[in-house]
Amino acid sequence: MLIEQPPILYRLLFPNSIWRLRVPDKKTVYLTFDDGPIPEVTPWVLSILNKYNIKATFFCVGDNVRKYGHIYDQIIKEGHITGNHTFHHMQGWKNSPKKFLSDTNDAGKLINSQLFRPPHGHMIFPQPGLLKKNGYKIIMWDVVTRDYSRFMTPEQVLANVKRYTRDGSVIVFHDSLKAEKNLRYALPLAIEWLLEQGYSFELIPSYR
Repeated sequence: MLIEQPPILYRLLFPNSIWRLRVPDKKTVYLTFDDGPIPEVTPWVLSILNKYNIKATFFCVGDNVRKYGHIYDQIIKEGHITGNHTFHHMQGWKNSPKKFLSDTNDAGKLINSQLFRPPHGHMIFPQPGLLKKNGYKIIMWDVVTRDYSRFMTPEQVLANVKRYTRDGSVIVFHDSLKAEKNLRYALPLAIEWLLEQGYSFELIPSYR
């Protein structure tokens, strides 16, 4: 549970970040996808979302946007929104604040969004403050499916969605090669289950 649903103490480390978004009188979830876009997975994700008429938020790696701009354009064209996931999928705690911000701004030249999610959720002081000063809003998560893990079965990934999702959950999947097997099984079944539970799917709101 420490991974799938971050505890209160971890959330308190980043008090100005968004972890969960509850809407009055509405049972909502927010589907998000990290690490794309890539041709092997992202178009399939878009087809699934289109099948169920669902919109999602894609936190894109800048270098992937550079290489596969046509897929990025498809994400936007189909009514989804994007966020910044750094240019090189850079982990905050392994890099200086200046280098981390520079890499994020490089991605921002290709990704027109103030939404930002740090890779692996890792940041060190004063990175969050620098990001805020540069106009970014940090979006974390309430449920991470762990679809990326080679130690997880597709069934376990689906079970994580069912066990941890609650009203307002920001849910993380990955449109990446390492998540592909688990994702292809779990995503459509997770969507169907969430619909059966009465959830509506919303986009992460703009904070400009």
